[in-house]
Amino acid sequence: MGVLIRGGRVIDAATNTDKVMDLYLDDGVIQEIGENLQKADAGDRVIDADGLVVMPGIVDLHVHFRDPGQEYKETIETGSRAAARGGVTTVVTMPNTTPVIDEPDRVRYVQNKAAQLSQIHVLQAGAMTRGEQGKELSDIKGMADAGVPALSEDGKSVMDAKLCKEAMTIAARCDLPVLDHCEDIDLRGNGCMNDDENARRLRLPGISNAVEDVIAARDIILACETGARLHLCHCSTKGTAFMMKALSEAGITNVTAEVCPHHLILTSDDIPSDDSNYKMNPPLRKKEDVEALREGLKEGYIQAISTDHAPHSQEDKNGSMRSAAFGIVGLETSLPLIYTHLVETGVLTLGQLVEKMCLNPAKILGLDCGTIQKGHPADVILVDIEHPYKIDKNKFASKGRNTPFDGWEVKGRVLYTLCDGKIIYQEEDHD
Repeated sequence: MGVLIRGGRVIDAATNTDKVMDLYLDDGVIQEIGENLQKADAGDRVIDADGLVVMPGIVDLHVHFRDPGQEYKETIETGSRAAARGGVTTVVTMPNTTPVIDEPDRVRYVQNKAAQLSQIHVLQAGAMTRGEQGKELSDIKGMADAGVPALSEDGKSVMDAKLCKEAMTIAARCDLPVLDHCEDIDLRGNGCMNDDENARRLRLPGISNAVEDVIAARDIILACETGARLHLCHCSTKGTAFMMKALSEAGITNVTAEVCPHHLILTSDDIPSDDSNYKMNPPLRKKEDVEALREGLKEGYIQAISTDHAPHSQEDKNGSMRSAAFGIVGLETSLPLIYTHLVETGVLTLGQLVEKMCLNPAKILGLDCGTIQKGHPADVILVDIEHPYKIDKNKFASKGRNTPFDGWEVKGRVLYTLCDGKIIYQEEDHD
């Protein structure tokens, strides 16, 4: 059974499309795009998209589904439902699970479980070192053969520069991007928020910009030497933005970067006294960092927006800023937050939002999704950008409720999510 989406405002960054049109989806791909399309079969589903934005499904390069070993925080099933509710049709899950995803059999475990329980595309990244211990390389070639889309040591950096270079060399040979968590653990120490006047006001240990910048600079140099495709994760500093601008001006294209919504919207000034919902790694930085990251997205030398969706149990987040776990959830809030705070304010156009959240992440992974073109995957979402609503963490499909955005008024509610041409999420009371 096909699906006809009628009369929506189609936004596609790959073709610079912004036009009211119809889409016909069948057999998992986009079959036709045009005006006044006719149903091909009496059994087709018709969706009236009048007044709605029709855009590609979001590709999120950076999520934590906590399976195996930490299913009390999230599962592949609950994480996938959260993704669908947020308009995300493809995710890359990080390997810092229990045990770490550092060998082919563990990759296949996630793949098999996702095939059974998920209606979105769940792509499992492989760890760079065994157990993410930074001592010896994992079975990179074996994981590449098993189908990992990327390598990542997320949650930490490979502090041994020689070992990191060896991993990048193999990644380049296997044509795998390296998704890079940039954090000098020795510089970070026991820091729990940005090292600034707010940390001193709250009497909390700080994390300086250098914690990120030092490893970002080192790994950019290693990527240039090895030819590896390096992708800098959850960038938070003006220093990283400056490096990305310099690379762009030099014509270096094998290094890309992402920013998370919280690092584009919040600063350390927004942290109330000892509220662990504002504790994330890297931490919320200063206004000048936010402005530099926004400029990087707008000008194109920062290519992607990802969530670093990091669900935790209430117990893990109940402690103080010092003791609580790092991280917030983001799959169900990323699109409305970016639309409301970057598109409606004129920082990005709607086309640029689609470019940063759909097209560019797909390109970084070498996928043919992230676009609305004939013959491409029928991963499509319908979004209401007209009517405001309030974020309610109690309605999340994720197990995680750890967000600083609860109660925020936003626009950009996802009404339908289709993956491979099938409706996998529909907003209640909307038909």
